[in-house]
This record gives sequence, structure tokens and C-alpha cells, in this order.
Amino acid sequence: MKARLWIAGTLLVGIAAVVAVAAPNKTTTHTKGSPAPAAQTHITPTSVTYAKSLGSSSAPVRIEVFSDYQCPQCRNFYLNTLRPVIDNYVSAGKVYLIHHDFPLSIHSYSREAARWATAAAVVGDFETVDQALYTNQDKWETNGQIEPFIAAVLSPADMKKVKTLYTQDATELDAAVATDQALGKAKNIDSTPTIFITARGETHELPPGGVNYQLMKQYLDYLLQQR
Repeated sequence: MKARLWIAGTLLVGIAAVVAVAAPNKTTTHTKGSPAPAAQTHITPTSVTYAKSLGSSSAPVRIEVFSDYQCPQCRNFYLNTLRPVIDNYVSAGKVYLIHHDFPLSIHSYSREAARWATAAAVVGDFETVDQALYTNQDKWETNGQIEPFIAAVLSPADMKKVKTLYTQDATELDAAVATDQALGKAKNIDSTPTIFITARGETHELPPGGVNYQLMKQYLDYLLQQR
């Protein structure tokens, strides 16, 4: 109750409580600067969710983001809010960040981008490709030429693995993306980015489009102080 009153009165007006989702049973850490996990040999929606998560599942705060790589607002939220969160909270073991793909039908290449990102996640290069897709969104969104921007940030060996998965395991990759979409629809999501934050067993949805880093920082610091 104190958390809801604080949010409503001083920070995130419009946040509504939603049903808490159980955290994945994962205790390993994968953050920027840490060795990437080994490539998965069997692609399942569960293994892909694991691969598209950053930080430790034992972190006191969990952030789930439903995003579309071709969505300008998703790009803005990623570059200006999530990147600092990754650098300052995920890397410090304070936040567990889970990416969910939610490509919208209005975007011609967002599903293709999600498949590339998912293939990269299976190989262990999700964070690198995730950042490349958002950073170069304005370059590939007009023609769908995504591959060169992924190749530019991966080693030749990793790019070969990603491209092989992208072409030969498309059905499994698309199934993982579809699972993310089904989860989003079950939460009544109809726009991106949509963000849920869970702490102390309570889950709250941020206002549509997310918040800037300063507000996010205030909110995260508040949640962490309540431990």
C-alpha cells in the first residue's frame, strides 16, 4: 500500500497493479562485460526467455519489457532509460531485466528484427544485437536490411552461427516470438513499449511508453530501499 501511494503521489501517476508473474528459476548472471552463455542446442520459448534476460534472477527487482524493434518510442526508451538501467542496476545485481518481443503488425520489419535478436540470444549475443538493432533503427526500418548492422557488431564466427539459426531454425525462433506475443496479449498489451516492474511480490505496470531515466532511477531506488 505504501508503494502504491508513493507512486501515485510523487512519481508514476497512472501505474496500476497487475497480477505478479513468478520469476524464472535462474540464479546465474549475464551482464555487460560478463562472458556470454554457451549457445543453446535446443530452442524453446523458455530457453529463449532465459537467453534474452540480463542480470541475476535473484535480484530484488525484476523489469519485464514488451518491445518492438521498429517502434520509435521503444528505441527512445531503450537508449535513454534501459541502457543506464543496465549499466547502473542490472550490472550491479539490483535488477533482473527480461526482454519480450512484441512486434506490431503496423511495422513491416519488426518481426524479422525479433527473429534476428532471438537467434543472437540463442548464440549468447543478445545484448550486443539488441543494442545494435535499436541504435540503427532509423537505417534499417526503411528497407529491412538488418543483417549488415548485426554483422558489424559480431565476430565472423558468431555471425555465421546467428545466420545459420536465422535461416535453418526459423520455425523455432518464430515460435518463441509468438510465445512472447501471447504472453503480452494475456496481459492486455496493445502498444509498445509496455513495462512491468516486480518487487517484493507486487507487480506494477508503468505508464504507456515508459518513463525517463531520472524517474526510473527514483522509482528503483525507492523499491530497493524497501527491501
